[in-house]
Amino acid sequence: MSPSERLSHLRSDYEWGTLERVALDDDPVAQWWSWYEDAAAAGLEEPNAMSLATIADDGGPDARIVLVRGVDQRGFAFFTNYDSTKGRQLTGRPVAAATFAWLPLHRQVRVRGPVEVVSSDESDEYFASRPRASRIGAWASPQSSVIPDREALDALVAQVEQRFPDDVIPRPPRWGGFRIVPVSFEFWQGRPSRLHDRFRYRRPDSSDGGGATWVIERLAP
Repeated sequence: MSPSERLSHLRSDYEWGTLERVALDDDPVAQWWSWYEDAAAAGLEEPNAMSLATIADDGGPDARIVLVRGVDQRGFAFFTNYDSTKGRQLTGRPVAAATFAWLPLHRQVRVRGPVEVVSSDESDEYFASRPRASRIGAWASPQSSVIPDREALDALVAQVEQRFPDDVIPRPPRWGGFRIVPVSFEFWQGRPSRLHDRFRYRRPDSSDGGGATWVIERLAP
């Protein structure tokens, strides 16, 4: 069997659980936290990892895995070098989509919406919480730029270590946070025969009659 045939014959039936409207919190952020806690309790590695999709300079999609570092009613915050590829993309086209995939639990959550820059105070606070080596790395790495070899990067790290010999390392001006401000969520629970449970939260429009903070709808799998 060829590698392509092995992929096409790969099967896994999803029987971990079900999802019904009565089990959903009316608040999608609270529902996200409930599922996140399940993923953390199950011992999943990096349960705060999300696939972040942005719009590239050519108008096409671009995606990578990042770690979310703050989730509240304002949205989903993550941090990066503003001069990186994703930083420049988000500055030029401040919209994004993200997916959390907790595969051992047969669950995923999709989030999409506009993106805002987090406050300087919030970026400073998170940067100060990082290990020293990570703070050094944020200064040293010209993220997403072409470099000749690993030795060149090591030399940049050594220079920054000499510049900041103690633990007082300020946040680089080009480094900070973005926040996805959700306009929609989708919670997906795998079910047998690919007949999955899917629920979408979206902001109400005029046709919904007003009153609700979020409209919750079941989607066909």
